[in-house]
Amino acid sequence: MTHPATRRTVLLATATGAAALAVGCGNDGDGGGGSSATSGQGLARTADIPVGGGKIFKDEKVVVTQPTKGDFKAFSAICTHQGCTVGTVADGTIDCPCHGSRFHIENGSVANGPATRPLPAKQITVDGESIRMT
Repeated sequence: MTHPATRRTVLLATATGAAALAVGCGNDGDGGGGSSATSGQGLARTADIPVGGGKIFKDEKVVVTQPTKGDFKAFSAICTHQGCTVGTVADGTIDCPCHGSRFHIENGSVANGPATRPLPAKQITVDGESIRMT
């Protein structure tokens, strides 16, 4: 004889499965958290970042720009509108594919909504030809 699933049984099973997923996706203690560029490690070479443009590092959730030659900036790659990862850097803006928000590569400020808040700045260090997250 089988018993129909009650709401409590379904909720318990869902919570147990979610807990197992959270444990499976956790940090394995190496300090890297699955990222290929942890704090202090090389993120990119300066030659990888075009003047007047930038490059998105999705794993690190950061976008690095070079508004003018030798001037490197870094911002969160997470759009402040609804949390999508930005998709491109083109024509002087960092562009979100979800709802069309665009941010200036110079300072992360909003160039086009619906976002109303700038992309938060991230700390990087440029040492010779190497760009590192700090």
